[in-house]
Amino acid sequence: MSDIATELAKLHTLSGAAYSKQVERIARTGLFHPVEGEQNIFSAIGEGGRDYESLLNAARKAVTHGYKVYLLPNPSGTRTPDFIFERKGTFRPYDLKTITGKASVSNRLEESIGQSNRVLINITNDYNPSLLARSIRHYFERNVDAIEVLVFKGGKSISVSRELSQSKSFYGIFMKKYSQ
Repeated sequence: MSDIATELAKLHTLSGAAYSKQVERIARTGLFHPVEGEQNIFSAIGEGGRDYESLLNAARKAVTHGYKVYLLPNPSGTRTPDFIFERKGTFRPYDLKTITGKASVSNRLEESIGQSNRVLINITNDYNPSLLARSIRHYFERNVDAIEVLVFKGGKSISVSRELSQSKSFYGIFMKKYSQ
């Protein structure tokens, strides 16, 4: 396999089954090592990076939801996802957006356009669920390539697909899941 930057860059040129196979191929490279003291978290990045703790915290939550997590490097010059999550043989890339304050989720979602077709929003504070739902719907409207927004809030995991975000009952469904 060529270098990881080249393999990650290929994700921008592929779609469908070829895209999925490339994501799995990246995860199965020998570049990932188990993160010391963690279960089901593997890394191809150094622990000294400025985003490492944020990535590791989100990865820990993902593991509690049944995922095996691969932390991806961020090669310069290429917009890439932060993770690959694997569950039941399905590999999916995610870009992480950690929400720690009252910063706009909408702006953070905009930043991820072009990085990955799936975004993980890790909410570490109280965030208005109505505003969050509107931001997610707006993200799908602005990003034709978006497939999923995954929200981690406390012990909850809420998956929002494009189809759900466009349904008439989206706000009600989302608010109920978020508030449970």
